[in-house]
Amino acid sequence: MTGPDRQRRVKICGLRSTADVSAAAEAGAAYVGLVFFARSPRHVTVDQARAAALAAPPGVAKVGLFVDPDDAMLDAVLAAVPLDLVQLHGHETPERVAVVRARTGLPVMKAVGVSGPQDLAEIDRFARVADQILVDAKPAAGADLPGGNGLSFDWRLLVGRRWPVPWMLAGGLTPDNVAEAVRLTGARQLDVSSGVEAAPGVKDAGRIAAFVAAAG
Repeated sequence: MTGPDRQRRVKICGLRSTADVSAAAEAGAAYVGLVFFARSPRHVTVDQARAAALAAPPGVAKVGLFVDPDDAMLDAVLAAVPLDLVQLHGHETPERVAVVRARTGLPVMKAVGVSGPQDLAEIDRFARVADQILVDAKPAAGADLPGGNGLSFDWRLLVGRRWPVPWMLAGGLTPDNVAEAVRLTGARQLDVSSGVEAAPGVKDAGRIAAFVAAAG
């Protein structure tokens, strides 16, 4: 089945080539993620992102991941890359989320880091302005990257939780633990990056296929 027809929707993030996008689409992913953050090993140039996005078949959503982007950066990327969704993974405020939605004309997914129950209120705050929420593991203090660190959090924190917009579970997911994550949280959408790599920034087509299959 293709991604949009599956019971659960999977996002493979940090793709860097047309081959990566093809592998994700063939496995049944519903979303492919492109990272516009220079410090990430998964960072792509505008030209690389455009080629990768154009390789995505119809029905697979193309997501651009940005970390505290200014308007000029958003404008430059969107002028060249046909994205379907903007993912904000920095310290953006709810007000900034609303501005990005209005400026780009695209739906926005806001990442919220969770390490304990005290962080759940942030999800409620952003669910009022974002189109989707990415519930991720909060990075360790001083970490270079806001995501893609292979860290997870206590998934039991999400048991029974509901929000007014769709949400996606991220953080330390792998082909081996994604079924348990789904069982505990009831997540209908799942995001993976480092968990399907052979090395940082190097996706493994076999692990991508295994992850989508295990997600169910």
